[in-house]
Amino acid sequence: MTALVWVMMGIAVWHFAVWVPDRFWGGIVGAFVVAIIGSVVFGFIVSGASVPSATPPGLVEALIAIPGALIALGASWVYGSRIDGQ
Repeated sequence: MTALVWVMMGIAVWHFAVWVPDRFWGGIVGAFVVAIIGSVVFGFIVSGASVPSATPPGLVEALIAIPGALIALGASWVYGSRIDGQ
C-alpha cells in the first residue's frame, strides 16, 4: 500500500510540471515516468531499502515521495535542456 502512495504522490507532483517550460527529457510523458520512478526509488531508499507494511500508510509515507519526484524532475529538465541545446 505504501508503494501505491509513493506512486500517487509522484503523479501529484508531476502535475506541477506545466508551470515550467517543457524541456523535460522525453517531453511531458518522460516527465511523468521520471516523477513516478523518482518518488518510488527515493521512498524505497529512505525507508531503509524496504517497503513499510503500515496499513493504512500515514502522512509521513506520502511526504517522503515529494523530494524524490522533485529531484528526478529537476534532473530530467536539466538533461533535456542540454540535449535541446537551449
